[in-house]
Amino acid sequence: MIHPTAIVDPNAEIEKDVEIGPYSVIEKGVFIGPGTKIGPHVVIREGTRIGKRCQIFQFASIGEAPQAFAYRGEKTYLLIGDQNIVREYVTLHRGTIHGNGKTVIGNNNYFMAYAHVAHDCQIGNQVVLANGATLAGHILIEDYAIIGGLSAVHQFCQIGIHAFISGLTGVTLDIPPYMLASGSRAKLFGLNTVGLKRHNFSEETLRALKKAYRIIFRSSMTLEKAVQKIGEDEISKTPEVQHLLNFIQHSKRGISR
Repeated sequence: MIHPTAIVDPNAEIEKDVEIGPYSVIEKGVFIGPGTKIGPHVVIREGTRIGKRCQIFQFASIGEAPQAFAYRGEKTYLLIGDQNIVREYVTLHRGTIHGNGKTVIGNNNYFMAYAHVAHDCQIGNQVVLANGATLAGHILIEDYAIIGGLSAVHQFCQIGIHAFISGLTGVTLDIPPYMLASGSRAKLFGLNTVGLKRHNFSEETLRALKKAYRIIFRSSMTLEKAVQKIGEDEISKTPEVQHLLNFIQHSKRGISR
């Protein structure tokens, strides 16, 4: 159902069962998948593709031009997967040709009110951005990560799988997988134990990750020596520890500690 006051360009592709509320604006070249619900006063700009069964609440701005000084109106994209929830006043921007040319959002994510996702970000699945969480450009967020309210993440940072960033946190370096981070300049405070238990991580895996955390982040060894030591330990066979080590070894901005 499309409300009669909505402005929908005839060249937009709207699948069956899509609902579009009063006074929303859908530009040409937009694709909206089946079962998606668009609230009132939503603007969806050209270059946006939205998957199935998403919910976009009132006053959200979807696929707006990137806030990048180098942007000159090039054709870029915002790709949104299935079953995402986008609450009031959320802003999701397209990519730039200086990045990937597209901002990509996976499935089953939850963007709470006033959250912002900047150009060229890559967001996985089942990620939560709480109220007012802000992502600068070119950020990678792996699955199941949670970004607390009023937190800000510096451009080009990476947030690992199952990481938890508490509210009012400033992230300037990469946050490793499975970790809890907090502070005006984010510091690690151990494993995201509550989140990992909620996702049914085994006690054996938790013990391995805790041991890896102590060796890497709470010993006097250099990062290189700590990674080498874990590689010689039995815990290195644990897939989650392997992912942690791989994330650290491929970090470009450096790791929060």
